[in-house]
Amino acid sequence: MSELDVAGLQRRLAEFAASREWQPYHTPKNLAAALSVEAAELLEIFQWLTPEQADRVMEDPDAAHRVADEVADVLAYLLQFCEVLGVDPLAALSAKIDRNELRFPVGRPPGRSARATEAGDRHSSE
Repeated sequence: MSELDVAGLQRRLAEFAASREWQPYHTPKNLAAALSVEAAELLEIFQWLTPEQADRVMEDPDAAHRVADEVADVLAYLLQFCEVLGVDPLAALSAKIDRNELRFPVGRPPGRSARATEAGDRHSSE
């Protein structure tokens, strides 16, 4: 059975945890901590690589497997975290993109939000 949608994956993760009686440990704090640890493990793969080496990391089958496993771990903990707190991850992402489109309009220099630019414009005209 292929459940490659967010809700289906969340159900599979919940069933996996329930069958092992792990639910008492799946608190928001513990899941956030686990998510952070797994993200750090993903970063560790790239820690000492040059930008060029990092761009080619998926060409090495062993490194590609490690990256895929860590991505899976990060996503699993994020989906479990969202499930426990009742956050719809796709809706949250869509809303964040909407806010970022307003905050960082096309044509603004990188690193300058609309608010920072507007504040700078106000100060330069005073």
